[in-house]
Formats: sequence, C-alpha cells, structure tokens
Amino acid sequence: MSKSTLTRRGVLKSGAVAGAGLALPTIFTASSAAAYTNAPSGSTVTLGFNVPQTGPYADEGADELRAYELAVEHLNGGGDGGMMNTFSSKSLQGNGILGRKVEFVTGDTQTKSDAARASAKSMIEKDGAVMITGGSSSGVAIAVQGLCQEAGVIFMAGLTHSNDTTGKDKKANGFRHFFNGYMSGAALAPVLEKMYGKDRTAYHLTADYTWGWTQEESIAASTEALGWNTVNKVRTPLAATDFSSYIAPVLNSGADVLVLNHYGGNMVNSLTNAVQFGLREKVVNGKNFEIVVPLYSRLMARGAGANVKGIFGSTNWHWSLTDEGSKAFVKSFGTKYGFPPSQAAHTVYCQTLLYADACERAGSHNPCAVAEALEGFEFDGLGNGKTLYRAEDHQCFKDVLVVKGKENPTSEFDLLEIVEVTPAEQVTYAPDHPMFAGGQLGSCNPGA
Repeated sequence: MSKSTLTRRGVLKSGAVAGAGLALPTIFTASSAAAYTNAPSGSTVTLGFNVPQTGPYADEGADELRAYELAVEHLNGGGDGGMMNTFSSKSLQGNGILGRKVEFVTGDTQTKSDAARASAKSMIEKDGAVMITGGSSSGVAIAVQGLCQEAGVIFMAGLTHSNDTTGKDKKANGFRHFFNGYMSGAALAPVLEKMYGKDRTAYHLTADYTWGWTQEESIAASTEALGWNTVNKVRTPLAATDFSSYIAPVLNSGADVLVLNHYGGNMVNSLTNAVQFGLREKVVNGKNFEIVVPLYSRLMARGAGANVKGIFGSTNWHWSLTDEGSKAFVKSFGTKYGFPPSQAAHTVYCQTLLYADACERAGSHNPCAVAEALEGFEFDGLGNGKTLYRAEDHQCFKDVLVVKGKENPTSEFDLLEIVEVTPAEQVTYAPDHPMFAGGQLGSCNPGA
C-alpha cells in the first residue's frame, strides 16, 4: 500500500489511481470523518437547484429544472438510468448517493446576483443543501460560486460562459462543465474565415456584464487574428427588450458583420430587431452583410424563429449528436417530457451525475474530498467525447460544436445543424492564459 500524503487541499490521499478515465482518489479517511457543512446524517441528502425561473433566461431555467428532476430520478434508481449507463465511471448504482436517497430544493435566481445568492444561502442554511448547482448567467454563477466557497459547499456551475468563472473569479469549491468565451472564439474563427473571408469589419453589441465582456474580448481577439477589423463595441443592458436604438447606428458604421454577444431573450430580441432593420439584405464594402451569434442554444433558436437561418454560432452540446451518451440522454428526456433537451438541460444533468459520482469515488460528501475526486478527472460517455476536469482551474475541456441556423427545419426542435465538431485540443489554453489571469483557485473550504 502506498504511503498517505497530505495534498494541497489538505485531504489525505493514498496515491492509487484505478482504471483509465476513472482517476480514483482513495477513501479520504481523515477528511471523511471531519466536520463539514451540512454533512448528511440520515437516510437522505439534499441538493440545491438554483435556476432562473423568471427573467430573460427563464426558458433555460425551466429546461434545467426538468433535467435536474430527471437526474435525481436516475440517481435514485428510477427511469431507464439515462447516461448513468454510458458514463465511463461505474460508481453510480441507482441507490442514491452513498446509499442515501437524493432529495432537492429549488430556487429562483431571477437572473440577478443578489437574488441568486439569497436563494442559495437559504438552501444551504435552512434546507441543508450539501451542493448547489444551476444558473444561466455568468454574473449569477460567479456570485453563487463565491457564496459556496464561503459557506463550505460544492458549487457545480450550470450555464456560465464567461471566461472569468474559471479565470479571475475561479474558486476551489467551484466546478464548470460548460465551455467558455475563449473556446467559442477558438472554434468559430476558422469557420468564419472559411465562410466570410479575412477582410471583414465587425460591430459588436454586447450584454453589459461579465459574460458579455469576455465573450466580446474572445471573439474580437480570434477574428482580429485572422485579419478582421473591429469598428465598434457597444454595451447593452441585460434588462433591455428593444434593441432598435442599438441596431440603427450599425447601418452607418461601415461594418459588414454584426456580432451579437447576447443570450436568451436578449439575443432573440436583438436578432429580431436586426432583421427588421434589413441588415441581412444589405451589401456593405461589396460584401453581403452577416450576423454572428457566438453562443447559441436551441431554446434561443426557437424564440428567434426563421431569423436564425444560416447564422453561425457555437454551442456546448446538441441533441442531434449520435454518441451513445447523447442518444441515451435524449431518449430519457424525450420519454419523460415529450421533446428533446437543450444544452442547458444537458449541462446540469451532467453536473449532477458528476457530483454524485465524485462523492461515491471519494466515499464522502466532504467538499474537499469531492474536489479532490473531480480535479484531473477524465471521463467519457456524457456527450462531447472524452472530457477532462482540469485540476488547475476546474474547467472542463471537451469538443465544442459550431452550428448554424437550419435553412429547412423539420420541426420546432430541429433548428440548428452542426457544421463542425471542434476537437478539445483546438480550444484548450494554458491555465495562465492572459484572458484567464488575475485570480487564484485558493484552497477548498469544508465549512463547519
């Protein structure tokens, strides 16, 4: 038996690693027995699902809740097991987590950081949640991640695409399965060059918060590296519903590409306004005017309707993927709800299974044991191919999809087509990349 050593997380670990893709820590004997926030003592364990049930990202929140309920059902042995059957780790047995039945509480983030923190705080302090997950806004995710770090619970981020979540605002108790702005830029730029050429002039409209800022920076950097010129960058309020006053100046800017760094209802409204202004029929600088939506979702595409046809963007996952994990999830979700899942649903379902699996492999809900089990964990079978949860920043690295709005959709769900599966290697960056600098992961906080 190998000698136990004290890791930088302050967790006793005895060195053995089992099986390709499992990266198993051994039982955390000392930390498992130690006190930590909301350590379950009965026959159940409570998870906190904190999503936008109102506000501009409410559609994503509704689909997240569906996926969370499905994940809990599968963890507790119900349904067909979904991606538990395709997951490369075989630690989950359908008997809850560590033999305890999984229960959950929900909250409404309202897509507001203060409301999200208050909701998460209540789940932790009043409901005894041992893990918080959810959200569809990077501002919310960063705020709740900070709270979870202070409280001593694990935060399994939902939809958060800002570079800052695992960059300057990264925390030892926080983990992100979703991709980020840098990855969107790295995946999109080669496709945009192929389709539109190197001699382009771009105008950015950007949601005025952490996600928009880093998405704008990433897309501008990746396209300018190809030779594109950025003529203007204009910030728009998250609460905006009419973007007409922001679209009008684009017409006289000399730009021949409009980049909409908007998400959810914001993107639906800004794209609709852009089409109403006739941008897609314009010819500028001798070129057809183009619109790019860097971060796409099926739910956004449905809201924007025919306006998305032919428009390129990136997405974390899509229900049309044919790997075994994706097919299993689409089948389970479709059977339960009658329609295919969104990328929002896929992400939070994966995060729930990944947390539960980490607990099983660590033999504890202690957040430091869970963090140790997730750091450097390589896995497959959850869609997007082989995936790594990088230890240095708690960011997942996996294949990224470039998509465009379908010209001839066959249903209200068949709105996006995959045009490129960008391999993980192409979107991977160094932990100290300048776009992700300025923060320290710090040490895991077990709380009580």
